[in-house]
Amino acid sequence: MNYSAIKYCDIANGTGVRTVLFVSGCRNHCKGCFQPETWDFAHGEAFTKEVEDAIMASLEPDYIKGLTLLGGDPMEPENQAVLLPFLERIKKECAGKDIWAYTGYILDRDLIAGGTCHTKDTDAMLALIDVLVDGPFVEEEYSIMLKFKGSKNQRVIDCKHFMETGEIIEIM
Repeated sequence: MNYSAIKYCDIANGTGVRTVLFVSGCRNHCKGCFQPETWDFAHGEAFTKEVEDAIMASLEPDYIKGLTLLGGDPMEPENQAVLLPFLERIKKECAGKDIWAYTGYILDRDLIAGGTCHTKDTDAMLALIDVLVDGPFVEEEYSIMLKFKGSKNQRVIDCKHFMETGEIIEIM
């Protein structure tokens, strides 16, 4: 897996101060995407053990609330295979930190069993994600007034609740 960028001390992509990993690779190709260069799976640099360790170190301070995955799309099947062990490591070594993820896919359509992006890793990955922002960016539904999402069709979902009950609860 490649990544496009890492932002440390970000406050725009989830609650609190966060580390944000922008993965490469996205098949959605949303019109008006704010970083279409990340559509290419080969864009950026390789996600190595050294990069992973740097992100882990960035999560250590008490004022860092957690990690956010953006893209590209972290829920692309190729990215899930790499991200799952990384998220497991975060939950094991960084107690109390939350994980947010943004995807252009629809949770209860594309990421469930039989969905276009469901893999052997999807359920385990979703179980580690606290908040999932789902849905493609729709330029015609863009609003600067939306909290933690770019267009009105997107949902900010309590992913833990969904994985426990199968019910979608939007939290913002």
